[in-house]
Amino acid sequence: MRIDSIRLKNFKAFRDASLKDIPTFLVVVGANGVGKTTLFDVFGFLHDCLTSNVRHALDSRGRFKEVLSRESNGDSILIEIKYRMDIVGVSRLVTYSLEIAEKSGAPYVRREILRYKRGASGKPYHFLDFSNGEGYAITNEEDFQKADEDLKRETQKVSPDTLAIKGLGQFERFKAANAFRQLIDSWHVSDFHISAARGRKEAIGEADHLSETGDNLPLVAQRLFEQHPETFQKILEIMARRVPGVSGVEPKLQDDGYLTLRFQDGSFKTPFLDRYVSDGTIKMFAYLVLLHDPKPHPLLCVEEPENQLYPKLMLELAEEFRQYSNRGGQVLVSTHSPDFLNAINLNEVCWLVKVNGNTEIRRAKDNEQIALYMSEGDKMGYLWKQGFFDGVDPE
Repeated sequence: MRIDSIRLKNFKAFRDASLKDIPTFLVVVGANGVGKTTLFDVFGFLHDCLTSNVRHALDSRGRFKEVLSRESNGDSILIEIKYRMDIVGVSRLVTYSLEIAEKSGAPYVRREILRYKRGASGKPYHFLDFSNGEGYAITNEEDFQKADEDLKRETQKVSPDTLAIKGLGQFERFKAANAFRQLIDSWHVSDFHISAARGRKEAIGEADHLSETGDNLPLVAQRLFEQHPETFQKILEIMARRVPGVSGVEPKLQDDGYLTLRFQDGSFKTPFLDRYVSDGTIKMFAYLVLLHDPKPHPLLCVEEPENQLYPKLMLELAEEFRQYSNRGGQVLVSTHSPDFLNAINLNEVCWLVKVNGNTEIRRAKDNEQIALYMSEGDKMGYLWKQGFFDGVDPE
């Protein structure tokens, strides 16, 4: 599954903006406050709506009126995501549309739709359609030999502030809803905190993937060390090349049952605990653990990976994000680093700019001047620094 496009209407700074033809690896740039974090938060918002409900997702962001665009022309928030998935051996473009409104101070789902074309032509068919807690879903959607009127509709009711895909997506008979629910449930929006990754951790807990904050780093490292030794060894080899002095990392179970990370410096016989290691070393190790996950997330969002890292490491880090996307996990990264941008291709960059207080999304490949310079051998980071991105002053 791959996200093909996103449309946002009245979602914070995005009054009405679209991002189309999203590649497997996309880098987002723009000045501070223009909306990069908001763009990534769309995925976090949907995840919160799914794991809890719409009210909780809005409350954690200041409630409905704080999420709704200021001076909005409408009274609702619209999030529309188009993604490609294989259905009966055919790659189809599926659209998920979510409209949220408020009535008497209570948020509710005004409309939730999941649709795609049953055949090569014709209008997309609604396989899930709910309004204010009531609607239907098709249970035999893969039976493409049947006429539309012969498809089986199952009528359901949910709480008005609950996504229909939350409940229906748990069942295999609702194919598209089930697939999209799994996509939301599995994507990773990084909110990494070095302080959370350091220190002693209980030797039990979630260890299949690095958490959004990185607080289970020792647990995931231990799982790789024990179950995927070749992957862990590869991570150590990269660490040894990139971080002067670090020759090894070992997840160590202490006598009191707590797990720690111990780093080995080639100059010393005794390894030392992660609390004595620099922020950059911890962050590099965490990124390597994330990017060498044996089971990549279908969507990975990372903001400003260059923080605390040496500029010369940016080219290799950018390539590792690209390799991750090639293994099956779509990647979105925001950055302020010209060094990181210098490793990025023309079709992999978009930038955000505010026009009359609203954020617009522009693609580098659509800018003739940038495309010409890139074709002649210029690097994206240099063009960013020289001010070729319309509407944005380089920082």
